[in-house]
Amino acid sequence: MRVIVLGSGTSQGVPVIACNCNVCQSENPKDKRLRCSIYIEVEGVHLVVDTGPDFRAQMLRENIQHLDAVLFTHEHKDHLAGLDDIRAFNFKKGGQPMNIFATEQVQQALKREFSYVFSDYKYPGVPELNVHTIKNENFIVEGVEVQPIDLLHYKMPVKGFRIKDFAYITDTNYISEEEKKKLLNLDVLILDALRKEKHISHFTLSEALEIIKELKPKKAYLTHISHLMGKHDEVNQELPDGVKLAYDGLEIGL
Repeated sequence: MRVIVLGSGTSQGVPVIACNCNVCQSENPKDKRLRCSIYIEVEGVHLVVDTGPDFRAQMLRENIQHLDAVLFTHEHKDHLAGLDDIRAFNFKKGGQPMNIFATEQVQQALKREFSYVFSDYKYPGVPELNVHTIKNENFIVEGVEVQPIDLLHYKMPVKGFRIKDFAYITDTNYISEEEKKKLLNLDVLILDALRKEKHISHFTLSEALEIIKELKPKKAYLTHISHLMGKHDEVNQELPDGVKLAYDGLEIGL
């Protein structure tokens, strides 16, 4: 199993437009963060979680040649906006539709944002999708079992995902005790941590570290990072053993 962090930044990305802080002006490539997404390769199946506004650039940067399905965590724009570029993979697969896995809530947002994709009279070349509904039960993607994790992003329901001994949890500030049970015995956890200061809908650094201490994954990486978190190398020096900031292009082997 192989995981690539396509993007590790918050909704504005890093650097933030017109910001002159020391993080946004950093020359360290690890301080350049596109919007949150990951690529997963498992048992010959190729998956992406979320298609944000940087989806095209991420696919090109990592030279992704195959994609079997997209899983969506929630309907915020920084996780949906790149959906149109799925059509490149439709073409690569001889016109086959792309399998999309999303809750009904996310599907409604997709239909609003990309109405032309779901129109009865489609313009030639629009993305072709095969939409599957995520419910509160495990589902199968091309033979691979995926376990959804119920989260809250302030008051918005969000999904995390566990595949084998890997889990991806972004855009949340609440995991119930029941859902935490699904996150035990992990080899790798990627977890939301926006910044050090309190936030209404994201874990802070200290809150994320408490969750990691409780769940005890073998390794943990933090994602959805704001420029307010600080410089990558400096923050990494503050973290406990087994925990690091994720960065764009990070590759994790399991």
